[in-house]
Amino acid sequence: MNGFPWLSVLWLVPLAGSALVLAVPAGRAALARSLGVVVSLAVLAVAVVLGVRFDTAGPQFQFVESHEWMPSFGASYSLGLDGIGLVLVLLTAVLVPLLLLAGWHDGSGLPGYGHRRIAHTYVALTLLVESMVLISFASLDILLFYVFFEAMLVPLYFLIGGFGEGDDPRRRARAAVKFLLYNLFGGLIMLAAVIGLYVVTAGHGSPFASGTFDFRAIVDAVSSGQLHIDPGVAKALFGGFMFAFAVKAPLWPFHTWLPDAAVESTPATAVLMMCVVDKVGTFGMLRYCLPLFPDAAKYFAPLIITLAVIGILYGAILAVGQTDIMRLIAYTSISHFGFIVLGIFAMTSQAQAGSALYMVNHGLSTAALFLIAGFLVSRRGSRMIAAFGGVRKVAPVLAGTFLIAGLATLSLPGLAPFISEFLVLIGTFTRYPAAAIVASIVIVLAALYVLWLYQRTMGGPVAEHNEKVTDLVPRELVVVVPLVVLLIGLGFYPKPALDLIDPAVRQTMSTAHLHDPGPTLPPPATATAGAGPHAGGGHR
Repeated sequence: MNGFPWLSVLWLVPLAGSALVLAVPAGRAALARSLGVVVSLAVLAVAVVLGVRFDTAGPQFQFVESHEWMPSFGASYSLGLDGIGLVLVLLTAVLVPLLLLAGWHDGSGLPGYGHRRIAHTYVALTLLVESMVLISFASLDILLFYVFFEAMLVPLYFLIGGFGEGDDPRRRARAAVKFLLYNLFGGLIMLAAVIGLYVVTAGHGSPFASGTFDFRAIVDAVSSGQLHIDPGVAKALFGGFMFAFAVKAPLWPFHTWLPDAAVESTPATAVLMMCVVDKVGTFGMLRYCLPLFPDAAKYFAPLIITLAVIGILYGAILAVGQTDIMRLIAYTSISHFGFIVLGIFAMTSQAQAGSALYMVNHGLSTAALFLIAGFLVSRRGSRMIAAFGGVRKVAPVLAGTFLIAGLATLSLPGLAPFISEFLVLIGTFTRYPAAAIVASIVIVLAALYVLWLYQRTMGGPVAEHNEKVTDLVPRELVVVVPLVVLLIGLGFYPKPALDLIDPAVRQTMSTAHLHDPGPTLPPPATATAGAGPHAGGGHR
């Protein structure tokens, strides 16, 4: 099994599954959806094998594959996983089958794509997004990463615009175009930076015979001092990469596409976007920005931390004032992504480990909250908070799971997001105490918007038209229960995830020549002349 191409299988299985789903005869929607679930479960099985076989004491990148792609341009088909990439692969592999089950009826009755093949297209596009996200987490070639970083936008654009939940198709189309334009523009800026980095590796004084896109080789050359990048050039290249990742993450003020896209999408597509695709942005910051351009990252860190703290407060404050359930949850994600970015650029091992874990925990908690809210909205036919009330009396299981997901979103101790948020704040405080203190205010705001939302929707007397709201059905329980179990399990025992993450964080810190700040101790007391039994108030 040592030479088996696990990572190629990992991303090619959903790609092939996408084609197989499209080959299902028209009119066999149930078969197409079932095949999609089976394929996604096969991907999960491969991801679990990778997790079991990963050696936390082994080399940073494991399951490495490398083949020539465009040797004349220094580009190769190179794949490998470190601990951070692995936990995000596992997150993706866990969520996609749940999303396909949650969105079992999504797209029914929508025009377009051929009336009898809507389900086929929906499932195929979802698997296509999964395939591209998985290869992005595993890519060790910068050009290969860029190709799929951009390509995943296309199927997601069609999922938003063609299968959304909004009442007005024109609003869905606008939201999809806005999503695509924002992210394409960020990607074009990154393309310029990718080309610029290639030119630097091919320039005078470079240790490479010709230009290269090999991530590991470039990082080793930069870290060892063999490749010197002019500070001004390094800042420009860092800016190109960081801008694209900030748009995709999204980081304030590049976030404005997210609320519209999330609200106009189906709940399953919104979760795919916020909990899976957007993680590629924060992953890219940690994987590429810090090791490739360590000095530029240190230079821009105060600015990025400022933007992250603004985003944390901005998302939470706007969430408090929302009247639309789905839009409220979308704004909480902006706040949470601010925490993730804050942890990355605090540049301490605690904060970065917390940030990587936060990517996973945010994916689980937001998926649970958004999907349960989607089940509720589909029953009532309205996203307005004012349309609900007393749901816990008619649908106690739905209300109970909604409460657990909401408490996870506000990082209640004992649920998964707590430990990641705690690590980010502690790690940030040791280097940027003011930023950590301001970010801590959001804990109060999160309690406000989550508990207020729960009280208005689930508490009180049963509102008009809510008496017929039904509880979760078995298919929906199959979706929700694993998420709740993971939120509770990782809340009490996050060690398996941190055991994978910590070695990768230490390697990133070492490569970027970063060190945790030491404790600040008061100077030792020194003896003074004349000190004796009367000194310091010896008689009282």
